Amino acid sequence: MPTYHYRCKNCGYDFTEHQSFDDDPITVCPSCHEEQVRKVFSAVPIEFKGHGFYRTDSGSGKSSK
Repeated sequence: MPTYHYRCKNCGYDFTEHQSFDDDPITVCPSCHEEQVRKVFSAVPIEFKGHGFYRTDSGSGKSSK
């Protein structure tokens, strides 16, 4: 089940929730009870493993220019 990060625009309260894809997003702050909660999106770390991700992994010594 995915974990979502939320932040209240009214009071600044940060929290995370485990929710199903089918669940509606949370809109009411559990701290101040205002309808000012929004999802916080952040970059997902990417880790490249294996061959073919670097110019030196190309197998043939020819340039494609």
